[in-house]
Amino acid sequence: AQRAIFVLMLSSVPLAFVLAFTGQILTALGQNPEISYGAGTYARLLIPGLFAYGLLRCLTKFLQAQNIVHPLVVCSGVTLIFHILLCWFLVQNSGLGYRGAALATSVSYWFNVILLALYVKFSETGRRSWHGWSRAVLKDVNLFLSLAIPSTFMTCLEYWAFEMVVLLAGFLPNPKLETSILSISLNTMWMVYTIPSGLSSAISIRVSNELGAGNSQAARLSVLISGIMCLAEGLLVVIITVSVRDVWGYLYSNEEEIVKYVSIMMPILATSNFMDGIQCTLSGAARGCGWQKVCSFINLCAYYAFGIPSAVIFAFVLKIGGKVSCTVCFMQFWEDTLCGFCLNSSMSLLSVAGALAGNHMCHGSANNSSACDDASYQLG
Repeated sequence: AQRAIFVLMLSSVPLAFVLAFTGQILTALGQNPEISYGAGTYARLLIPGLFAYGLLRCLTKFLQAQNIVHPLVVCSGVTLIFHILLCWFLVQNSGLGYRGAALATSVSYWFNVILLALYVKFSETGRRSWHGWSRAVLKDVNLFLSLAIPSTFMTCLEYWAFEMVVLLAGFLPNPKLETSILSISLNTMWMVYTIPSGLSSAISIRVSNELGAGNSQAARLSVLISGIMCLAEGLLVVIITVSVRDVWGYLYSNEEEIVKYVSIMMPILATSNFMDGIQCTLSGAARGCGWQKVCSFINLCAYYAFGIPSAVIFAFVLKIGGKVSCTVCFMQFWEDTLCGFCLNSSMSLLSVAGALAGNHMCHGSANNSSACDDASYQLG
């Protein structure tokens, strides 16, 4: 955990510079100047939260690896209440607007870090596993990076695919409308994504622990149970998402045009979230097997050799947006990204099933799994 904190804090420095110049970068890429300026302002206010997020994920994985989950739930719940109140005050009462939302996010991350740090420092469980800072944190950094870099690359390939969709939407006719709909869609997707993401972290640690102990049968059972939970969660999300499609847009905007387009998007989002849940579970199991490099290649093929190029062809070569409507073109973006999800899930399923059926042992221990998860969720 200490080694992960050391690496993440160093890696956050160049990322902070990227956030500081986000507005200029977006303008240079040809995005709408007004949107680029707002995004740049928002990103700069997230810089303090960047360092807090790295610490938060390290502390979270440190406790999860020891099967300590209840304090995490309590701290997250308290932080959620704190964030809602702070965000409401900064956005509505202070006059900061969207800048208040970014500031509230950074403050809430630090608030959560403080809560977890206090638990590790003063709880009996925390004192048994944390014995203060050690100079050994500087040793075997290369070993950590050998797991962290492919794991990070694996996660970044997935997240960057969605960011590329955002950039592509900015080049469509009426970019303000397109980016507004995309923002609502992504917020909805990331909100639902937290459920399979939690399952992914749990299955990664569980599979690594069981394979490291030589219990391949238990690892198979863990993957099976996680898959069943994922399918049940996905079906429930599909039902809810489709049911609220006509009113969901009003939570974000009063403009009837945006609400109408969001209603059209919701069934596609529901399907996308269902497939994303399957992919999260499978990739978590693959990380537990120590297959960061394999998963990176899978993501590269699924999102960049298939999904994004198809989106570019439909939107800008076939010019569907100009002939039908911006909504159809925007939907096509998501349909092609969904195809990337399908391919990703299928390839991951073949890889995970092959190794677990062959009783392959994980070449990394439970500690390595913790390092893998730290890297994949923090550095990404």
